[in-house]
Amino acid sequence: MELNDLYRDVILDHNRRPRNFGSLDCADASVEGFNPMCGDHLTLRLKLHDDTISDIRFEGQGCAISTASASLMTEAVKGKRREEALQLFERVHRLLTDDAAPEPAELGKLAALSGVREYPARVKCASLCWHTLASALKAADMKSLPAVSTE
Repeated sequence: MELNDLYRDVILDHNRRPRNFGSLDCADASVEGFNPMCGDHLTLRLKLHDDTISDIRFEGQGCAISTASASLMTEAVKGKRREEALQLFERVHRLLTDDAAPEPAELGKLAALSGVREYPARVKCASLCWHTLASALKAADMKSLPAVSTE
């Protein structure tokens, strides 16, 4: 199996069976994200314990890339400290937007998102959940934060 086929399979699997999808009671932060270009929207909720993401869930509607990216993201950041998650956001953002990005293999399953860079109109689909996460982490002491848009 070629690497591109493996990446495609990861995206399809996470779209069909998204991980950490659903509501989260007593969240420390709840942020809505919206991509007006295609209509993707999600609500991201997370719990922090000692500055570590102890739980994270998302709900909403989006294309396969948006849903898969959110699913992969929640798996990747659960258990990470706030600063580690923000650093991962920066690495994924570079992966999606920078041709000189680091090797995708360093990102594990998140490397499946690397092909999105070839389709500029889809980058916002893949990055919506990540921008929403960054917003939540930068102000997680608030229970409800303003919506994030990828305009």
